[in-house]
Amino acid sequence: MPTLDETLARIAPPDTAARAAALERQAQLTKPAGALGVLEDVSVQLAGIAGTCPPPAPERPVVAVFAGDHGVLAQGVSPWPAEVTLGMVENFRAGGAAVNVLARACGAEVVVVDVGVAAPVAADDVVWDRNVRRGTADLRTEAAMTRDEALAALQVGIDVATELVARGHDLLLTGDMGIGNTTPAACLVAAFTGADPAAVTGRGTGVDDATLALKTRVVAEAVRRLGAPVADPATDPVATLAAVGGLEHAALAGFVLGGAAAGVPVLLDGFIAGSAALVAHALAPAVTGYLLAGHRSAEFGHLAALSHLGLRPLVDLDLRLGEGSGAALAFPLVRSAALVLSEMATFDSAGVARKEV
Repeated sequence: MPTLDETLARIAPPDTAARAAALERQAQLTKPAGALGVLEDVSVQLAGIAGTCPPPAPERPVVAVFAGDHGVLAQGVSPWPAEVTLGMVENFRAGGAAVNVLARACGAEVVVVDVGVAAPVAADDVVWDRNVRRGTADLRTEAAMTRDEALAALQVGIDVATELVARGHDLLLTGDMGIGNTTPAACLVAAFTGADPAAVTGRGTGVDDATLALKTRVVAEAVRRLGAPVADPATDPVATLAAVGGLEHAALAGFVLGGAAAGVPVLLDGFIAGSAALVAHALAPAVTGYLLAGHRSAEFGHLAALSHLGLRPLVDLDLRLGEGSGAALAFPLVRSAALVLSEMATFDSAGVARKEV
């Protein structure tokens, strides 16, 4: 499997000639210019990623759900117990979670990767054992993980992306599971964008006002411990990830990098994925050329992450579940964008008159 350094070295901007060809073809299709809106942008991006116009329509999507637990849960930032993470891993295995249903609806496979669940998890073809440590430390009082652990979790994500692409999957969808994981996500967004912690810390699983106030203080204290915001690329993104991130966030960042290095588009889910993508972007700015934002989460910190990354969400349905649910819902739009560019008639081929200029 490629190392982190090898992966970073392989990430180049998408092909500009293919993008230009896609833009030219879009102008020839039997519709007013821009009439398909964001779908047109997606088709151009897919052409650049594939290096050809029209690009192949994705046919074998896969959702990788990275699971981990969080020591910061001891601070009372969520009313849900850590045991729910393990319970949901078993629910994914049985095919009963929302992401399983939505993945079946769009023809996507689901794999679950234990990168940091606190309790032992049995491995099989659906649930992969890649555990780096049994949950993070409490980020309010100490670093969530060591630098070596953060690097190991990044490598897990790279390895999973590499293996899934080798199996023939042509679109990677991000998923996550971890009780308390919106707290480290808020920390990462605040750290990498410089946003006020109060502006990017949300209710997560639906906490009350008092718990939200506590959660915001926890995020502010953790980010303050880091010092200056780390939007400056000269800083050390891995150190920030280790200090305030989660194991699933680290693995997701690696997954994003691995997909981009393999030349495969990555369809992001919500807030957790957005925060992880900030880490990937800090390590390799060109990675954003391979990213599609599946949806805009109801967690308002997600908008800050998307804005920093320059990504526009494909749908906005007030989702805040995670798991990869929003990415699975957006997959048909991505596939449709590619199909329109390849199958829609041009004015010349259809014998349709253009508007007079």
